[in-house]
Amino acid sequence: MSSLRSEPKAAAASAAPAPSDAQAFDDALVLADRAYLFPAVFHYFRQPLVIDHAKDQFCYDRAGNAYLDFFGGIVTVSVGHANAQVNAAIKAQLDKLTHVSTCFVTEPQVRLAETVAGLTPQRKLTRSFFTNSGTEANETAILAARLYTGASEIIALRHSYHGRSALAMGLTAHANWKLGPALLPGIVHAHNAYCYRCPFGLAYPDCGLRCAHDLEELIQTSTSGRVAAMIAEPIQGVGGFITPPKEYFPIVAGIVRKHGGLFISDEVQTAWGRLGGNWFGIEKWGVEPDIITSAKGLGNGLPIGITIARPEIAEAWKGLTISTFGGNPIATTAARAVLEFIEQNRLRENAETTGAYLRRKLLELQEKHTRIGDVRGMGLLQALELVRDRQTKEPAPAETNQLLERCRGERLLVGKGGLYGNVIRISPPMNISPSDVDEFARRLDRALAF
Repeated sequence: MSSLRSEPKAAAASAAPAPSDAQAFDDALVLADRAYLFPAVFHYFRQPLVIDHAKDQFCYDRAGNAYLDFFGGIVTVSVGHANAQVNAAIKAQLDKLTHVSTCFVTEPQVRLAETVAGLTPQRKLTRSFFTNSGTEANETAILAARLYTGASEIIALRHSYHGRSALAMGLTAHANWKLGPALLPGIVHAHNAYCYRCPFGLAYPDCGLRCAHDLEELIQTSTSGRVAAMIAEPIQGVGGFITPPKEYFPIVAGIVRKHGGLFISDEVQTAWGRLGGNWFGIEKWGVEPDIITSAKGLGNGLPIGITIARPEIAEAWKGLTISTFGGNPIATTAARAVLEFIEQNRLRENAETTGAYLRRKLLELQEKHTRIGDVRGMGLLQALELVRDRQTKEPAPAETNQLLERCRGERLLVGKGGLYGNVIRISPPMNISPSDVDEFARRLDRALAF
């Protein structure tokens, strides 16, 4: 495994401007941000944090302060900031070809599609369509499923997030992220497997997976009985890294297929070894999807989306289509370099072993800090759900915001999610080491002491 540097180098700070000059620049930049960007573009902190540059597992502000990044740009920095091997491939491609659109064949796009086809479960999903984001990838998957099945109705999960387009917000079941006329006909939402807050008031495993079996009645009562597809995140990202038990997806996938539908695995956050061991998250549940969507970590920060389908599904898409920027040579070159780096440095294995070590550290913190109600996730996708009382499980959103501010003071970056805004999301680069986890745990422990 190619290790990240253990601590930030002094050179990064030595070239930094004086703190007063840096603060003045940042203040002006924040004012410009507020003046010229949509105000809906939110920031985590009361005083927005301005990031100037980043390397490996650290982000730096203009004054040279180093922040240990355990969020990775929302589960996107998969192999470290400014990864030298990935950047070298990008720079070489920049001098060769940057764009011609999908109207022409380019080697980077074809080679990436060929590589991905060899990674899919049982190598049965071999046709790819490239876009620029997870939202577009999910839009493509839904249309493909409707064209293939001839049906139109879609099942998504409660607490899900599938993107920011009108259709994607219709699929999303999270009020905070549904804007405008986002209630679309033909979409119904099934119960997810949120074991910590079971909607039926039951406890796993004695529950008999009632949330999964309820899908049968949902289809019979809330649809025409014939569906096009079900789309689901193996672990729900914005929902707060909600992680279903091992029986959940085999049950729901079987029910959906019985009613003529396809199973779409939204792997925007869970793919490319993030959960440890497998390339795709859904493999942890032993389910072979009909379509996989992904984005984020595939590009390590460059915009790319991908929809991967069985050949007969792709062939059902008749007529003409393009993706002007999808599959452009720069993004696909970066993505292939990312996959090569993951394989060469055995990062899927590292996500499993270092992820298990991270999980142990989080459980130790749970024993110490009563605010931590639940620890969940897989590999290097972990979460803490904060509560005011472990017995009542009352969500603690204000305390979560306070913790984020305290983490900033400890020079630690983590994310936030959950329907109630009370979940800390943890998704560091996949090539971190146990020593990085130790430092993360020390900083988080201090931040939790309030």
